[in-house]
Amino acid sequence: MPYYKEMIHAIVAAIPFSSDKEIDVMDLGCGTGTISLGVREKYSLAKFTMVDIAENMIRIAQQKLGITTQSIHADFNDFNFDKQYDVIISSLALHHLETDADKQLFYNKIYKALKKEGIFINGDVVKAQTEQLQETFTEEWVNYMKRSVDIREIEEKWLPNYYAEDRPISLMNHLAVLGKSGFKDIDVIWKYYGFSVYKGSK
Repeated sequence: MPYYKEMIHAIVAAIPFSSDKEIDVMDLGCGTGTISLGVREKYSLAKFTMVDIAENMIRIAQQKLGITTQSIHADFNDFNFDKQYDVIISSLALHHLETDADKQLFYNKIYKALKKEGIFINGDVVKAQTEQLQETFTEEWVNYMKRSVDIREIEEKWLPNYYAEDRPISLMNHLAVLGKSGFKDIDVIWKYYGFSVYKGSK
């Protein structure tokens, strides 16, 4: 992931609340809890709900954030929110939703799960608007990976996994989907070729 620390910083910086506010945060596709840990460093009173399909990831996230963190083992495709949150965050997860309709439905759910003035922030893979530009995005990603990963591993693991498992859409389409779900103050916070952080408020 190119400039992952910068992505985390952008997500945390976009949260509009005072650092001493006790906010309810949901982390969708929490992985090992790295994004939520970044949020906790600024919002020490925050309460976290972690969602991931991998139970081992959730266990690691709980170890990082403390046993009081609520965890939910679930697949996005059939996940339903049971309360409302001040902040819903996600990183490198929602691109696994298969179709544009799946993404729209899930953004609708996220909107309804936010409290008034709540915010949704997503850091994720995005496609280019054209095939030519997409080739540039891929080339830049490969060049970044080559700094620390052997080209054979890139060609045999990372690129095949991307094409087999990921279903990204363009950033412009993401913003349009947010608008259709009812979000306001939609904006792009950070972008590096095929990776972006964007947000919408309720």
